[in-house]
Formats: sequence, C-alpha cells, structure tokens
Amino acid sequence: MRLAPFLLDQWIDQKHSSTSPVQYDLASSTGPSWSLRDLLRLSGADGCENLLDVDLLYPSPSGSLDLRQAIADLERVDARDVQIVTGAAEALLILFFLAAEPDANVVLPMPGFPANGGLADALKLESRHYQLRPGDGYRIDVDEIKGLVDRNTQFVLVNSPHNPTGAVLSDRELESLHDFCAYRGIQLVCDQVYHPIYHGTPMRSAARLPHSTVLGDLSKALCLSGLRVGWIVERDARRRELYLNARSYFTVTNNVIGERLATFAIRHREEIYAKAARVASANLSLLDKMFSEHADILQWVRPEGGMTTFPWLTGHGDSREFCGALAERGILIVPGDCFGMSWHLRIGFAATGDEFPRALALFTEFLDTQGKRWKIG
Repeated sequence: MRLAPFLLDQWIDQKHSSTSPVQYDLASSTGPSWSLRDLLRLSGADGCENLLDVDLLYPSPSGSLDLRQAIADLERVDARDVQIVTGAAEALLILFFLAAEPDANVVLPMPGFPANGGLADALKLESRHYQLRPGDGYRIDVDEIKGLVDRNTQFVLVNSPHNPTGAVLSDRELESLHDFCAYRGIQLVCDQVYHPIYHGTPMRSAARLPHSTVLGDLSKALCLSGLRVGWIVERDARRRELYLNARSYFTVTNNVIGERLATFAIRHREEIYAKAARVASANLSLLDKMFSEHADILQWVRPEGGMTTFPWLTGHGDSREFCGALAERGILIVPGDCFGMSWHLRIGFAATGDEFPRALALFTEFLDTQGKRWKIG
C-alpha cells in the first residue's frame, strides 16, 4: 500500500526550515498559540504542582476518565460515548480503515481535508465527492449527497465549519442528512474541529444527534495543536469497540501529560474559545478590506466559521507560483493544488494572532506591486 505525497504538510513544513524566509504563517489552519505557562495559569495556583504529581504510566486506551468526562460535559453526552485518539487525524484513520471492505464507498466533500481522499485511495475505497462550489457560497447540496449514496456506502463525511472554505452547515441541513443516513443505516461522520468558532449565526454541536459520529480535537478551535489530542463521540457501542480495538493496533494511547493538559484546557475552554474568536473576528475584518480593494486579482466567499478561507485567482492561473512568490517575501499561504483546485489558495487568519495585521500589510503590498501578473484578462 502506498500513500500519495501529502502536498499540504510538505508545503507548510517549509516554515520550520532554518533557511526559510517565512516570517508570517498564514498557511496553518490553527488558532492563536498558547504556551504551557498560559495554559497552566488557567488551572490556577495548583496547576503546575498537580502536573508534577502525575504518574508517568500508560493511560487507558479509551482515554483517562477525567478527560472523557470533560469532553462528555462539553458535548452533553455520557463519558462512555467518548473515545480519545491522537488528534482528529487518528480518528479519520480509524474510520477509513474500518470502512475498507470489498466494493465499499465513502461520500466526501470536494474540496476537503487532503488526507480523506488519500486514505480512501490507499485503502482501495471508492471516493464519491459532493462539490462545494464558490458560486453557491460553498454550501452543500443535500440532494446531491443523497444521490451519491448506495447500499455499499460506509459513511458520509461532513465538515462544519469546513476546512478550507469556512462554510457552515445549518442545523436544518445537518438534521436532514442525519435523518436520511439513520433511515438508510449509513454512518454520518461530522468533523467539527472548528466548532464553536462562527462568524455569523452559531450552530449547535452535531453531538446532539443520536446517530451521528462526531470528531473533535484540541488543535483547531481549542488552539493546542501540539498536544495531539482528539476524540470521537459515538453512541453506538459496537462501533466504539471497533474504534478501541483499531487504536490498540495504531497508537495504543496518548501520553499521560498530554491528556492531563487536555483536561485542563477543556475545563477552561471558554477562555480559549474567547481568545480564538476575538483574534479570528478582528483578522477577518482586515481580510474584508483587502479582498474588497483587490477584487480584480482575488475573489472569495467570506467564511461563516473556522479560521481559514479559500479564495481564488481571477485569472484562474496556477496559484503555486503566486504562493511561492509570496513566500519569498516572508508570507506563507497554501496553494490550491494541495486541495485539488490549483487556481485557489488557502489563507489561515488566526494562527499568527496579533501579528496578522503586519502580515496582511505585506500581502497587500505584494498585490499592489506584483498582483497584475495574476489578474483576469
């Protein structure tokens, strides 16, 4: 079995090179960073001492009870319905692995997180893609998704808020899909790692829907990607058994310090969410101005949630050259070929935090001086 080159991470990894000129990271899809000191400060005066007393042993493969209970409180489910994994990436690996049966197919968004299609291809799963189109505001077409499903469909995957477009499923759209999949006996997987970061009407967690499988993590809305902690909310006991068994083969457990820190973070999630929402909202307002002033070069659909946007070059040229030229000036964004759409590009507008205005000023200067190369006509 061979995996296709993971273009997204290969591109982003250049920010770690000692020879890279990258100063501003607008490629990452995470939120403003937190230091260990910042996180422990949230837990109060005893936070550090409590951490120092942790026994350095294997935690449970299901995840520590304290962590599962914290997530259960967040999602309003029972702690037994929570399976801890190594980031949402392991959750996806487990789901695709378990779906890999003869003649099976999975229904995925296009564009979408590149690992989804790559895993399906490597595991010989047929990928059936529903299209998120700029002309429709990147919104899903529920009927299109229903038309892709047949008796061999293992699951339907939705991502809301969506990476890379920032589109959001309404509560009604999600409920319609949930009811359809439940009736057909098909698993509905809801990747909601950016919940509850919304830039308009807030939506409810998919965990309220009894037949949904919900993925969450600490990397996106909770801004703690270095902890590599994620979870699956699953009410189906048989599926939970399969997840746990698969995890025992893949990673066994998270590290015990990471799980303790994750518990701190989720117990104090409102402070973390508030910072992420403040930074994302302020930086999105700056993007409004830039796109308005340079509409002859770049077009966009303003994201309704999350921390990324997926604009496109008006000339429909290959954005890799555009992104490479921008990287030489110290600003890293992602070329659209990483998502199978070469004239698009992804901009993350929260990872740089309060440095985003300086990055955007340089971006604007680049558009003013070099942008005509990619202008329509």
